[in-house]
Amino acid sequence: MREIRLRWLLLGALCSSIGMSFIWPLTTIYLHDRLGVSLTVVGVILLFYSLANVAGSLLGGRLFDRLNPYYLSLGGVSLSLVTLLTLVFQHGWPAFPIALIFLGFGSGWTLTMVNSLGTTIHSRDGRYIYNMLYFAQNLGIVIGTAMVGFIYNISVTLLFSIATALFVLLLLVVTFHYRAPAVMQRRPTAKHDQTATIAHPNLRIMGTFFASLVVVWIMYEQWNSNLSVYMTGMGIPLRDYSLLWTINAGLIVTFQIILNRLAHYFHSLYVQVYAGILFVALSFVTLIFAKDYLHFVLAMVILTMGEATAFPAIPAIVNQLTPAVVKGKYQGMANAWASVGRAFGPLFGGLVIDFASYTALFVIAAIAIVAILGVNLVVVARNHHSVTLYK
Repeated sequence: MREIRLRWLLLGALCSSIGMSFIWPLTTIYLHDRLGVSLTVVGVILLFYSLANVAGSLLGGRLFDRLNPYYLSLGGVSLSLVTLLTLVFQHGWPAFPIALIFLGFGSGWTLTMVNSLGTTIHSRDGRYIYNMLYFAQNLGIVIGTAMVGFIYNISVTLLFSIATALFVLLLLVVTFHYRAPAVMQRRPTAKHDQTATIAHPNLRIMGTFFASLVVVWIMYEQWNSNLSVYMTGMGIPLRDYSLLWTINAGLIVTFQIILNRLAHYFHSLYVQVYAGILFVALSFVTLIFAKDYLHFVLAMVILTMGEATAFPAIPAIVNQLTPAVVKGKYQGMANAWASVGRAFGPLFGGLVIDFASYTALFVIAAIAIVAILGVNLVVVARNHHSVTLYK
């Protein structure tokens, strides 16, 4: 049965990533500087955005298993497209924050659909599929974040117009290339089938991975939120902090190419997750001693090695551990738990900094990530020989 061509799935992920990269980097600046919203209110708006992302991921994953994924994909992309088109004409208060909530829901839905549709491709190795999807999503971030600052200074309306055009392209890709027989003839499962029995070792390993995503993303978000204040407070210019994310995105693209080549030699996805989590922990150990920009660059390189290694491996393992009737549900849960971590990361970091210090934050982050790594090692060691594997 003919499948979706991987290249079209990757193009869809790329368009979505570039389009959303035109929105999230400017959210705080636009709300605070252009619309005059306090940072506290901005934090609440971003929390609702993340919670909407969680809702979109969970609902999209569950519906993927029950309904036709082609029409679900069209619906999710159409929601984001209509929202962006509205922003072209209305991007003041309260239109912009309301639109952000719809975009959060739509982006969580669309990412879940893309990852879940990856499970319908059996002609390629699952590790390769999810490495390439992660590659495409981060290439989109490289392109989007490189352009957003220049376009924002020209015109916000132009920014939303380009994002809208990208989602028009995404809608065309979905309309004409996601209608593969493997998708259209996929047997939707009835509601009572959602209780498909999954072996307890499978559930224990996936539950541990979902908890790991929450912990790792709470700590990872410190790089997105609190590190900018820490570095500028040390006299490092904001442009140098921004350069770290250019380095991050470029290295992710490079590491994905390397990982795809090494996949033939290293067959254990679990080892890939362990190594990735360890690297993320080491990045915070490096931050404890970072007093100059070169040390921050080193910490970012280590962090990037970690995320590029661990994050694509988890959905690939979830794919292996779930039967076809609930693959969407568990891919959605993987996205949702990561979004939970992203939602509460800035708040957690702010509380630690207010009551202790940045150094305490880095120490706590390193210890928490090493602890969750230890939990992973124990749970997987006790259960991986008893798991049931699926295609």
